[in-house]
Amino acid sequence: MSISIKNKSQIENMRVAGKVLAEALSYITMLVKPGINCLMIDKKFGEFINEKKCKVSFKGYGGFPNNICISINEQLIHGIPTNRILKDGDIVSLDTGCTYNGWHADSALTIICGNSNSKYDKLVKVTQKSLYLAIKQIKPGVRLGTISNTVQEYVEGNGYYLPTDYAGHGIGSEMHEDPIISNVGLKDTGMRLAAGMVICIEPMVQVGTAKTRVLKDDWTVISQDKSMTAHFEHTILVTEDGYEVLTKRQEESEEDF
Repeated sequence: MSISIKNKSQIENMRVAGKVLAEALSYITMLVKPGINCLMIDKKFGEFINEKKCKVSFKGYGGFPNNICISINEQLIHGIPTNRILKDGDIVSLDTGCTYNGWHADSALTIICGNSNSKYDKLVKVTQKSLYLAIKQIKPGVRLGTISNTVQEYVEGNGYYLPTDYAGHGIGSEMHEDPIISNVGLKDTGMRLAAGMVICIEPMVQVGTAKTRVLKDDWTVISQDKSMTAHFEHTILVTEDGYEVLTKRQEESEEDF
């Protein structure tokens, strides 16, 4: 396994990509309201990224046809935006990526469309909190299994399930690099983090099962029992004494991490 350690110039490019992506994700999150067309959200994201002199990461990646992934309800990840109109109470996951000078940032979140009193509020909050708890573990010398176990203990402790077919990853000049960062694992096992590494932690959580299947479009991953899902992700730099969240959104406080 060859792990990429970034230099100052590369890190600065990723900071720019991360900042722009955070702003773009906050912007399209505000568009998620009952009656909005998913293709409009996809279009607005692409326009925002281009205006900031960055490039969309996802379009064309492995043949993916759109700017972002929009996964709804039982769709866990990799949902292709269509003419689907969002409804009140839909659970909407937005997965996004962009590059600046060839260096990537990747981030995702889940929100509930319209309905602020959904019975799935806990699902969304637990998934997000598991990400924040895992990020707090990051510093040089920490093993990947500790990060994975932090997600696993919190999510499973709240009665939810973690698919093991998909995972977080390293990131840099390529969107997906080593190491793989599972959402399940044992503390104090696996590779140690080092300053200059940039990683993506992304809990993917399901209500009724850990099993998934891929739809006929060869992209959209759904829960096998069609139970509800949630997904959060941040791009994080390992620093000399801890971490820096490169895709931190303005609405997130320092206390969250």
